[in-house]
Amino acid sequence: MILSFSIENWMSFRDSVSFSMVASRERQHGDRVPKVPKYQTRILPVAAIYGGNASGKTNFFKALSFVKGLVVRGTGPDSLIPVEPYRLDSDSLEKPSRFKLELLIDEIIYEFSFAVTRKAVTHEKLVQITSTSEKVLYDRQGDEPNFDSSLDKEQFLHFAFKGTRDNQLFLTNSVSQKVDKFRPVYDWFKDTLELIAPDSRFEPFEHFLDEGHPLYSTMNEMLPQLDTGISHLGGEEIPFENIPLPESFKSKLQEDVKEGMTIRFLASPTNERFIITRKAGELVAKKLVTFHSRSDGTEAKFDIRQESDGSQRVIDLLPAFLEVSATSSKKVYVIDEVDRSLHSLLTRQLIEAYLANCSTESRAQLLITTHDVLLMDQGLFRRDEMWVAERNREGCSELLSFSDYKDVRYDKDIRKSYLQGRLGGIPRILLSNALTNRREDD
Repeated sequence: MILSFSIENWMSFRDSVSFSMVASRERQHGDRVPKVPKYQTRILPVAAIYGGNASGKTNFFKALSFVKGLVVRGTGPDSLIPVEPYRLDSDSLEKPSRFKLELLIDEIIYEFSFAVTRKAVTHEKLVQITSTSEKVLYDRQGDEPNFDSSLDKEQFLHFAFKGTRDNQLFLTNSVSQKVDKFRPVYDWFKDTLELIAPDSRFEPFEHFLDEGHPLYSTMNEMLPQLDTGISHLGGEEIPFENIPLPESFKSKLQEDVKEGMTIRFLASPTNERFIITRKAGELVAKKLVTFHSRSDGTEAKFDIRQESDGSQRVIDLLPAFLEVSATSSKKVYVIDEVDRSLHSLLTRQLIEAYLANCSTESRAQLLITTHDVLLMDQGLFRRDEMWVAERNREGCSELLSFSDYKDVRYDKDIRKSYLQGRLGGIPRILLSNALTNRREDD
């Protein structure tokens, strides 16, 4: 779980900005807020970030995506680090960008932070926090590591550090060198944190093709209830040679896909989804298709590209919502523009279904960015679960929690105050009567 995330000098965030998932003292919806008795704290299961266009919501999402990519994929030997510093003043371009996360992993809190320029990691630190103390597992500054005394005698750690390139995180390199001391943090980024962008298709669509998957029946039961017109989804086997791919790529698949291996891919621009598996030496392809009920009780089959963008978005998001809603889930899903192509009531239904499965024992989280003010409802979210992103007059993005506003009571119509501009985070539209005047001039 994410306890906090701080960013500085990243895209539109020039100054240090902190985002917290630690619950405040308010009691609203307290029965669904996870408790961590060991640390005597509560961690929120959900957060919604609102804001006008270009306010910084997506840049916040991209910051998490950048951190995950740098940890999991790393960088090439001669590659520049794809960091994006604040560009509206020359000083920031020369300064490092800074990131810090506090994470709950297997009931242990870690603080992971680093600073980077395009050419190098200038600082990196991993701290393990107990209920009574903090242990700095390592602190990387310059060419010498500072390990905790319990780790300093392990020569292989020093060896792994010496082999860490300037443009590489020590966390990433240590795991690649089979150092398991810090693997829980690396694995959290790799396996727990899931990010879904507005224009991306959620990858595990093969859940809809695998009748043995635990979510298969649930997903196909829910689709008709979400007013998509789809009765269920399934897979259609097609000859491998008929897949719309360049011949050079097909040849590569013939070489790379081994017996029992399955790969997935999305065909652009049709948005058709395929999985390819090698069985008995042959490549077998399946295409995801939808089925609609006819009036006579039979079914009509459709390609995914024939479905509306909203229905495709439901297909993409439904596995994510079901996975994060599972009782034993520890997933953290971050969805940018969750409401894209979805009706407000449908978006709310998905969120409500997730929250209905949250309890004091939960360890999953859902973070969303949205423009949908109909979701700005204290019957749905607590005040400390709602945030606003906005740009100040210098063009810098800021993040504010509704719980920071003293006049936002638990029984207040928060949506009305927001739209009136009293909480920030709405677009400053300067057009006024410009369009009307232009029409009259014509």
